[in-house]
Amino acid sequence: MIKVLIVDDSPLLRAVLKAVLEQAGDIQVVGAAKDPYEARDMIKATQPDVLTLDIEMPKMNGLSFLKNLMRLRPMPVVMLSTLTQKGSPETLEALEVGAVDFIAKPMTNVAEQLEAYADVLYQKIRTASRAKVRAFKADKSNGEAAPSRDTAFKANSVIAIGASTGGTEALREVLTKLPSNCPPVVITQHIPPVFSASFAQRMDRCCTVSVKEAEEGDILDVGKVFIAPGDKHLLVVQKGSKLVCQLNDGDKVNRHKPAVDVLFDSLLPVAKKVHAALLTGMGSDGAQGLLRLKDLGANTFAQDEASCVVWGMPRAAVELNAANKVVSLDNMATNLLKSASR
Repeated sequence: MIKVLIVDDSPLLRAVLKAVLEQAGDIQVVGAAKDPYEARDMIKATQPDVLTLDIEMPKMNGLSFLKNLMRLRPMPVVMLSTLTQKGSPETLEALEVGAVDFIAKPMTNVAEQLEAYADVLYQKIRTASRAKVRAFKADKSNGEAAPSRDTAFKANSVIAIGASTGGTEALREVLTKLPSNCPPVVITQHIPPVFSASFAQRMDRCCTVSVKEAEEGDILDVGKVFIAPGDKHLLVVQKGSKLVCQLNDGDKVNRHKPAVDVLFDSLLPVAKKVHAALLTGMGSDGAQGLLRLKDLGANTFAQDEASCVVWGMPRAAVELNAANKVVSLDNMATNLLKSASR
């Protein structure tokens, strides 16, 4: 039984969330706190496995409480967030601090909307209960030194990365180590549409490389990083001598849109120039695509279990023997760049 503590200032949302979660059968709500101070005492008394935490609350906001919690008593936390452009920076910061995932917080028709995606709620809580969490540290940079901007890279190389749960922070770890002259990078991260643009902007501010949400026709070029929009598949296609981004509004693949397998499969025609990695995430999206890339000559990598928040997608790749090498997150950027260097 997974013990959950709800922290939210809305009595209605606390009641509805409790009722929905307890329908799962394997989830027990051990308490519901109206603010972080009440939550602090309840954590000590109930020893929950997972905390659901609202971002906006009186007395102390959820983000400040999360920072204190992840410093002093790291535990799996799922943030409650309104899926709006306005709320996305705070949610992304919460993931950076150490929250495992986030849940859409309904603005209206609370009971009806939470019931509508109960299975998603259950999945996120179950995943969080198994996630690896670490104490929050402001400076997390470590691992091997990545090649510098003086490094020469193979012509027309492409770096491709797939990620899901825990991926926004894992991608930050990789992208901040890339030099300005690195090969173009294409990324599929499972993320809602209103968050993908904010995530790209956040990465652009903290990276040497240029990071943006991919748009139709974007040309893959040195020092450029393209992140799939949250509601479109990202593909790479050849147009003349250039590789360009193509967006596809088709059906979900592996229950995801964007899907990592779609991105990886689009790179099969140029597989020998591809350096691909599968990072932390739930499920198996990307594993088959990584194997197909490897079979056609791509250099492929999977994040190791010890450094993953959720060792799902990389594990699926390892079990398929789809990765040439399994490496820690700290050393992923180094391995990708060395693979692409002359």
